[in-house]
Amino acid sequence: MEINTTADQELQLVIFRLAQEEYGLPITKVQEINRLVPITKLPQTPVFMEGIINLRGRIIPVVDLRKRFGLEVSDYDDDSRIIIVEVNGQTVGIIVDAVAEVVRLSAASVEPPPPTFILDAKYIQGVGKLDGRLLILLEIDQILTSQETIALRQLSA
Repeated sequence: MEINTTADQELQLVIFRLAQEEYGLPITKVQEINRLVPITKLPQTPVFMEGIINLRGRIIPVVDLRKRFGLEVSDYDDDSRIIIVEVNGQTVGIIVDAVAEVVRLSAASVEPPPPTFILDAKYIQGVGKLDGRLLILLEIDQILTSQETIALRQLSA
């Protein structure tokens, strides 16, 4: 997602909740949004790696974003969703607390993350302002290291 765009451009974002905060992903990175399905756990994987799912015959690795970001872990509920995204050319499921909406956001209302941001700044593309709300805009290609992306690619092969 480019935030260095002209002021009259709009971003179309999928907004989801994670630990009481709202996050946005470019809609172009989202393939689909699903309810939680049974996840097969795998041994000796990183703590944030929940396991794999079978999505219409494709094996998809699933990452819990709360764990990945070091946030307090909570039980999944009826609002929990798996967002199927593309991360560096790899299809990955990310577990979020709830998917809220799809919004259009003016590029002019996006600012770089503040330098004292709690999360690792590489995950954050910027902070968007929408109707008095702040949306944390994720740089989805940065949620996994290149080594983790290669390992996940081997898992789903």
